[in-house]
Amino acid sequence: MSDPVLTVAESLKDRARAALGSRNLILVGLMGAGKSSVGRIVAHQLGIPFVDSDAEIERVSRMSIGELFAAYGEEEFRALETRVMKRLLKNGPRVVSTGGGAFINDRTRKHIKKGGVSVWLKADLDVLWERVNKRDTRPLLKTENPKQTLENLMNARYPIYELADLTVLSRDVRKELMAEEVLKAVIDARTESAA
Repeated sequence: MSDPVLTVAESLKDRARAALGSRNLILVGLMGAGKSSVGRIVAHQLGIPFVDSDAEIERVSRMSIGELFAAYGEEEFRALETRVMKRLLKNGPRVVSTGGGAFINDRTRKHIKKGGVSVWLKADLDVLWERVNKRDTRPLLKTENPKQTLENLMNARYPIYELADLTVLSRDVRKELMAEEVLKAVIDARTESAA
């Protein structure tokens, strides 16, 4: 006799994998939303590769994101990010986590829309702040009042993140639960579009 919990979990993964097909699953949202940590779990569960676009940018440039911002400015960084995203999304399926500003850039957003299914991990300010205030590695938060800067970014970017294909609420729960909710959102979206 099979374990019913295992059967349901396997069924969820199988259904999500079938719903995704050969498309990429691209996670978008603000810094601290959980794109990388949740993305790794989703990719593992689906049995497909995971790519962190910021890590890929650092690999190809041989510089950290902070160094790139300092040396070339945000505009040049965004141009590099667009080129990297275009290349990453040519093949699939894979799970790709994006930097917080990637989806905000019109050109990058077009590549994301064309390259797969976008999922916005939406979180409130307190959740994001709790996750990002412990590290000093966020170039955009190197301001006099980083929490206010984060809130300003939310106000500016959330209307654009709403353009993502799917939205999953990121909150203070286990990452595995968040990954499961992403899989369910992919399945539900496929079911709704087929109806």
